[in-house]
Amino acid sequence: MLRTDALVIGSGAAGLLLALHCAEKGMRVTVVTKGTIEESNTAWAQGGVAASLDLEEDSTAAHVADTLAAGAGLCNVAAAEIVAAEAPQRIEELRALGVAFNLSVTGELLLTREAAHSHARTVFSADATGKAISTTLAQKALHHSNVTVMERASAVSLIVAKDRCAGTWVFTNGELVPVLASAATALATGGVGQVYERTTNPPGATGDGLQLASAAGAALADVEFVQFHPTALAVAGAPALLVSEAARGEGGILVNDEGRRFCFDADPRGELAPRDVVARAIFHEMHRTHGGVWLDLRPIGSPDFLRKRFPNIAAACARFGVDVATQPIPVGPAAHYHMGGVLTDLHGRATLQSLYSIGECACTGLHGANRLAGNSLAECLVFGARAADDISGASRAQEPDTLAEIPSRLEAMMTVEPLRMVMWKDASIERDGEPLAALCQKLAEWPVSSAPISRSALESRALLCAARFIAGAALVREESRGAHERMDYPERDDAHWLGRIVWSGGGHELEPLAAPVG
Repeated sequence: MLRTDALVIGSGAAGLLLALHCAEKGMRVTVVTKGTIEESNTAWAQGGVAASLDLEEDSTAAHVADTLAAGAGLCNVAAAEIVAAEAPQRIEELRALGVAFNLSVTGELLLTREAAHSHARTVFSADATGKAISTTLAQKALHHSNVTVMERASAVSLIVAKDRCAGTWVFTNGELVPVLASAATALATGGVGQVYERTTNPPGATGDGLQLASAAGAALADVEFVQFHPTALAVAGAPALLVSEAARGEGGILVNDEGRRFCFDADPRGELAPRDVVARAIFHEMHRTHGGVWLDLRPIGSPDFLRKRFPNIAAACARFGVDVATQPIPVGPAAHYHMGGVLTDLHGRATLQSLYSIGECACTGLHGANRLAGNSLAECLVFGARAADDISGASRAQEPDTLAEIPSRLEAMMTVEPLRMVMWKDASIERDGEPLAALCQKLAEWPVSSAPISRSALESRALLCAARFIAGAALVREESRGAHERMDYPERDDAHWLGRIVWSGGGHELEPLAAPVG
């Protein structure tokens, strides 16, 4: 049995920043991660962090307005205001910690503009901003005397005692070990991208936090809203590698087989429309022409400039025979980000006492029905810090008197590929009532087998759980909004669906949005 003050499950930006803030306040912190400390969705993030730093041209109010516009009416306004107001402070903190953001010749932070932003407000580190952040935070955590890191350790189930979360059972080195947290347990497990056949996410993005939280009785919300990135590499036999939105923000154009810029048919902003609009435009164009779509970076600048500005994208594409500096990149949509997750308040508190959720696995309501580019890392940093402040002031609970043993086996899928295929077919960019209903029935009856606990078995269990929630919520929401498009309900319907679908032990309910703040 292991004991700690604060327990963090996951090692992305949100979890590591929370851990460091708690550790700086004198708390003992344990970070549990199923891979190594630097394996996370954060490390795969390319574009950057949205923050209104140039107050001569930009403002927090403009950042809020852009967030709300992208979120298609479902954003929590208070969450948007908090992130816009506090993101600049978090950027300065990261600079102080040593994150190497791109700077001008005078030493000022360079800012780029991404789609659906009214101003250039994205801070970046080449085209690997997430890796720059996660590497820095990981090294700080590994060398902090108050932080203990458990690598290759998978959370199996949360420990609930006297109606509060008291920690988690961890599978590590072939054993089940209880880790008890006297102050709080924080889920920072990332997204659900691996539930889809095409995804920009790393292999570990299997929805672990949704399964852990829902099994313990915590509420989930907005799970139907999955963002599909418009531009992922589309080469036969290659993974769906992300081609950053910054590439379009700086002047890259999307063309069809005939070389025509078709995005303006869908939106006057063309390639700089919100992600859901551009993803659907590409999806429809590929189906209309039965051909490909191409992202051409050559209008941005010279071959040398492109290779310098987007070195990681250039290297990744080159491995599959594409020279981004001299030829267009074949692209198509892929699952990228989950707007939904574990329902929290504005301090990261879940509906189960002493349980917190931060980052992509949480649902603060910031993103509404469609995330604004750059707001994912901003949310991780802002709410990681806010949750740490709240946890540091929390009272310590007594250790549970007894712990019920958990089984050493669980029900898991033998293979996840068939699940990923049906989710891509029936619950991805375009959805329809009858196929969704059939999918929900199929998922309810999905074959599972008893398997010894392992990382792969736990991930397959989590993927099936995530698939059931996503498909079920997509069937419930009978309208089209943001990233959720229903072919049988093609219009946005504020009269009936201006609210979030909240899932708890008793089923689901539509929760009206809170009144706007400020």
